[in-house]
Amino acid sequence: MITLKSKREIEIMREASRIVAVVLDSLRQHCKAGVTTGELDRLAEDKTLQQDAEPAFKGYRGYPGSLCTSINQQVVHGIPGDTVLKPGDIIGLDFGVMYKGYFGDAAITVPIGEITPETETLLRITEECLYLGIEKMVPENHLSDLSRAIQTHAESHGFSLVKEFGGHGIGRHLHEDPMVLNYVSNGRGIKLRPGLVLAVEPMVNMGKDEVKILSDGWTVVTLDGKPSAHFEHTVAITEKGPEILTRIT
Repeated sequence: MITLKSKREIEIMREASRIVAVVLDSLRQHCKAGVTTGELDRLAEDKTLQQDAEPAFKGYRGYPGSLCTSINQQVVHGIPGDTVLKPGDIIGLDFGVMYKGYFGDAAITVPIGEITPETETLLRITEECLYLGIEKMVPENHLSDLSRAIQTHAESHGFSLVKEFGGHGIGRHLHEDPMVLNYVSNGRGIKLRPGLVLAVEPMVNMGKDEVKILSDGWTVVTLDGKPSAHFEHTVAITEKGPEILTRIT
């Protein structure tokens, strides 16, 4: 069931999302060679608790961490631990919080030192896909307008979209209806209306779109072993268009 949020609810979500943005900005600055994913996880949790919020992912369906750390060919849901970041890696940081009963969720992909030109392009195009999708989040557009913008941009640069995972509604629950596909499926999808809040998150592969889940039950990797990038924002649709709640202002 799709629920539209009131202005009061969006105000709370704006604060939840601000906390997400602040934590991710801090994590970005700490992403350096020699740092472990477990250190990043602890930093994310500590900074969240300091702001009277709770990490959204910890314990969610049994997930063991507060942060998802996905390196190179890992697409999403990588579990933090003893893995040490190395020069030339890329790491996807996916993070959410619950604040006063509402959720915020966002993701960035960060280069560790110098990366290849091809990987730089992958990160740039994936982030551009995110913003091109958000631009379509205006009242009376359809959900497929968002999906088409993401798919067209990624595929026009020779990249592929992960089909098995996508964005989602968000509010009192971390994952709500509707699912936000990063490619066009059948039909136009729902009509976008003020009060709808979506987590938009393109996942773009350098190679083919096939993925698999590792034996830990969480970590999603590309089947061909090529890198994948992931960017996400929590976005509210207003009468005037999209408002990115997880952007640092």
